[in-house]
Amino acid sequence: MFVRSALFMSAVLLLGGCEVTTELGKECRLVRKATTAEQETFGRDFMPILERDIAADQDFISFGALDCEDLVCVRDDASPRSDNPNDEALGYCSKECVEGTTTGCEVTRDDAAEGIKERMTCRPLLLDQATLEAIKVADEAFYRRTFGENNSPYFCAGASAQAQGN
Repeated sequence: MFVRSALFMSAVLLLGGCEVTTELGKECRLVRKATTAEQETFGRDFMPILERDIAADQDFISFGALDCEDLVCVRDDASPRSDNPNDEALGYCSKECVEGTTTGCEVTRDDAAEGIKERMTCRPLLLDQATLEAIKVADEAFYRRTFGENNSPYFCAGASAQAQGN
């Protein structure tokens, strides 16, 4: 009995001292669901989003990004862009968060996307909650195709340029 207790306490102490590193803030490629013709041509379920596909000063959220553990890749309006319109658009890994909280969006990675550690916050990136729920009620299949299993507009993302006073 004493040996089991000692092993359990050792495991708890060892795990308690470990810092958990998530993929939050890691650079990722933005993707979109492929059309049937694209799936037949390229054999992929998701296609890369190119720089030309995203307007300047626009937030963009990509569901299904395999580069991220939570499958969510975000590019906010203040993220750096490539000058080449044919380059794949890059963002950073994100996750859902709870409105009004300040914890859960801390970036602990040393290799985080440029400038994101200082700007990360919990903010809405999708439509407001009432509109999301109205879409879900009106056409749940469309909602699932568009937003997946996400039920909240709030995600960890860099503070918008407007919020930073730029």
